[in-house]
Amino acid sequence: MKARRKAEKHEPASGSHSLAPMEAHLVAALPDEPGWQFEPKWDGFRCLAFRSGAEVDLRAKSGKPLARYFPEIVAGLRDVPLDPFALDGELAISQGDVLSFDALQMRLHPAESRIRKLAHETPAFLILFDVLVLAGRPNLANSPLTERRLALEKAYAAAAGNPYLRLSPYTRKRTEAQHWLDKAGGAIDGVVAKRIGEPYRPGERAMLKVKRMRTADCVVGGFRYERDSELVGSLLLGLYNDAGKLDHVGFTSAIADRDKPALTEKLEKLIGPPGFDGNAPGAPSRWSMERSTEWQPLRPKLVVEVRYDHVTGNRFRHGTSIVRWRPDKAPGQCGMEQLGREARPGKLIAQMIRG
Repeated sequence: MKARRKAEKHEPASGSHSLAPMEAHLVAALPDEPGWQFEPKWDGFRCLAFRSGAEVDLRAKSGKPLARYFPEIVAGLRDVPLDPFALDGELAISQGDVLSFDALQMRLHPAESRIRKLAHETPAFLILFDVLVLAGRPNLANSPLTERRLALEKAYAAAAGNPYLRLSPYTRKRTEAQHWLDKAGGAIDGVVAKRIGEPYRPGERAMLKVKRMRTADCVVGGFRYERDSELVGSLLLGLYNDAGKLDHVGFTSAIADRDKPALTEKLEKLIGPPGFDGNAPGAPSRWSMERSTEWQPLRPKLVVEVRYDHVTGNRFRHGTSIVRWRPDKAPGQCGMEQLGREARPGKLIAQMIRG
């Protein structure tokens, strides 16, 4: 029975809401050998979209339902002249000439009236990059990527004019994909590489992804101890805003165990105000409740260079990694303007926003 259930997991059908999306390994560089398709990695919510008759469902990468948060997408997919289908894509919202991750997060609200207001004011769209099920092809996921891409393009053409759908571009030229990474700035989150002869592999890390990493010199404005320990667990990072106040912008917990005793001793000698006199660290997020809410303020003496991947609302969206300490740099030189180096969005983003 176990073997049968495992096999059934790889045979999606519309309504298979437990289907897990294919995922990617993070690598340092794009593959050189032939046989790869490259696609932009969009800055949005990964989403599997299912339809069977009048039923439309949206599922996050985690499997959590998204349909109630994006009613305009549900309505838009009901208008598509295809039934059934299972599509893989990325939910996105544009604000001006950029994609806004903040606008997506605002949708995760408990009040339906608030969600519908936002859906009207800042409608989302679904960027399509793969297809698993279409009418007459319930096992399309088992086909190679070349066939799935052709089927996706035909499906998108059948839905021509639908304002809630976009078709993600691709290239099979590594030089063009590298150009996306080098020139797109913060317009995309990176590039994904898929083998053109492979089937869709639900729940497996069968793709590669390269993210565009950047660095910033930050003031260490505080730290947190490890849970149930007297050693440092994470550094709280800050940058000076235009008013000269130190704003909390993120953290790093990438500290080698061998370095923690000496670093803890150095940090404890600097404990004292002001810490962050601008935006200060708050409580841990509901997704990271294991992190202590208590933190120790430090006098602004230490500067560390960190590597990060994305910024949302003047904060590092994810944890950062330490590149090196910067004893040669004055804390006052660590300004928020470092996060404003992004290139303006180019043709890729404009293509998605215009539709």
